[in-house]
Amino acid sequence: MSAPTMKDNDLKPISGDFEDSTPLLDRPEELRRRAEEDGFLFFRGVLDPAEVLAVRADIIEVLDRHELIDRRYPLNEAMANMETVGRYHPRQFAVGSVPMPIYKEIQKLRSFHALAQTPKLIRVFDTLFGCETFAHPRNIARVAVPHPELLATPSHQDYTYIQGDENTWTCWLPLGDTPRRLGGIAVLKGSHKAGLLAMHNSFQGFAKPGSILCGLDYDWYTVDYKAGDIVIFHSLTVHKALPNEIPGKIRLSCDFRYQPAKEPIAIDRSSLVPHLATDYGWEDVYRDWPKDDALKYYWKKYKFEYTEFDRSLFDPKEKIC
Repeated sequence: MSAPTMKDNDLKPISGDFEDSTPLLDRPEELRRRAEEDGFLFFRGVLDPAEVLAVRADIIEVLDRHELIDRRYPLNEAMANMETVGRYHPRQFAVGSVPMPIYKEIQKLRSFHALAQTPKLIRVFDTLFGCETFAHPRNIARVAVPHPELLATPSHQDYTYIQGDENTWTCWLPLGDTPRRLGGIAVLKGSHKAGLLAMHNSFQGFAKPGSILCGLDYDWYTVDYKAGDIVIFHSLTVHKALPNEIPGKIRLSCDFRYQPAKEPIAIDRSSLVPHLATDYGWEDVYRDWPKDDALKYYWKKYKFEYTEFDRSLFDPKEKIC
């Protein structure tokens, strides 16, 4: 029998549900051992669902202003107005989200950025790192509109896009109940141990881990998410979005990133600017925020060591098993 390829790993069925790590927040050494072994941690109900749903409501309000919400359903159900969705070419959509003019409006929501710094979330990373946590300001809103020509995000490692310090972790946070049928994320358990993988087949802005995974036997895990749940994973952990199988339903989630605040903090400069910012900056994001808001430019109190972004990681590479 031939060794498994990355394609084989992609097509493998989900092996099981995540194990809840919430009880380990009071047992830090056990928490860190699980993180080191699995490359990810899942926490059930660690955040206040009301706080999460408030951000969801703010984003839905933006979508509704642009007629992307089907008003035949309650707003909080986030059902897409497929007539409006169909007016957009798939290339108009930001990576994993809505067309850029709409995405900029979402980026201006204070509630969205504040959620990344909620004390309950920071506590998770303080416990994991065993020190103060630095939260990246480049927060990402995933507004997965069910456009017929847009597919689910394929398997990838975040380090290729983040770079900086490998010990950077992503928090994937569903903005509302997200059963696997709605397209939550799945994680390839233990895959961080394989290190940085070769890339191939650039797809919708993502480069997929290549067949360097040949001979490595990893399994996919996921869960039916509830509002208040989070899954966090190492920058080298392979993960992907599951396909959305609920017709017309928009999946809302966030990607927030964190690393130990050990100065100087190794980071790529792109992690300190707004997500997908090509023609806007923090002054645009903050324009309608309170003048003396503590969230504004909070990272400027830290000392950084800026790393050089390695674009060669995106060069296609193939290896035959």
